[in-house]
Amino acid sequence: MAGVYFAEGAWHDEPQKLIGPEDHSFWLGSSVFDGARSMNGCAPDIEPHCQRLHNSAVSMGLVPTMEPAEVVALCREGVRKMPQDSELYIRPMYYATTGFVVPDPEGTKFCLSVYDAPMPGFTGFKVHLSRRRRPAQDMAITEAKAGALYPNSSRALREAMAEGYDNAIIMDANGNVAEFATANLWIVKDGVAYTPALNGTFLAGVTRKRIAELLAEDGTEVVQTTLSFDDVMKADEVFSSGNYGKVQPVTQVEDRDLQPGPVARKAYDLYMDYAKGHDLFA
Repeated sequence: MAGVYFAEGAWHDEPQKLIGPEDHSFWLGSSVFDGARSMNGCAPDIEPHCQRLHNSAVSMGLVPTMEPAEVVALCREGVRKMPQDSELYIRPMYYATTGFVVPDPEGTKFCLSVYDAPMPGFTGFKVHLSRRRRPAQDMAITEAKAGALYPNSSRALREAMAEGYDNAIIMDANGNVAEFATANLWIVKDGVAYTPALNGTFLAGVTRKRIAELLAEDGTEVVQTTLSFDDVMKADEVFSSGNYGKVQPVTQVEDRDLQPGPVARKAYDLYMDYAKGHDLFA
């Protein structure tokens, strides 16, 4: 995997070994990260991704070592070090190195990875309903993009894959649809695009927000509301939005087959058009 990596104040051509068994993040999972994309030298919405990283660190009890704008500048520098036609994943992180149970805020460190990650294109995936749940706000640091939140999503994904599916739909603590295991969830009914309203149990996706704005500007009604699994099963379309694949159509929910629909296709095309030339780093 070709990439460039910033750690301990310098750029490297290989990932660096940064933590050991006594470090708080290794021991107790006190790390936060964010994920952005660069395509052909462009990195859409890099600023809100880096701002969310900053906010996540504060929520985790860490002290960010840089301002969000400084992280943005490093991301741009990293992208410029790679070939302009690259499709890249940009992953800045903060992690704690010291502390006993409670992380020591002053032991916060930063690293950044910018590496090859080809875009998947507009490809479909199959999902099933997981018995796993997203935690409520009083159960976990749900407002942060924290590494510690991912093992449960990983478990839901692993179980779905064992049943022959590609991903899982995860409910919130109240039994409402929250998201997919790896992305935000959308359905379409009678031409209206619906997505679960933000309730503090799942991540407020940067791509989710952008898709909502682009669809609304193009004339598609967008509604953020409470969704049940029955709503998903009766939908005309189901699709995901997320940083890794941007917009992906669902082609099967449990035993119900679906086709990629026009609203999902529109969302994908609108986003890719938006991304072209946006925040050009070259």
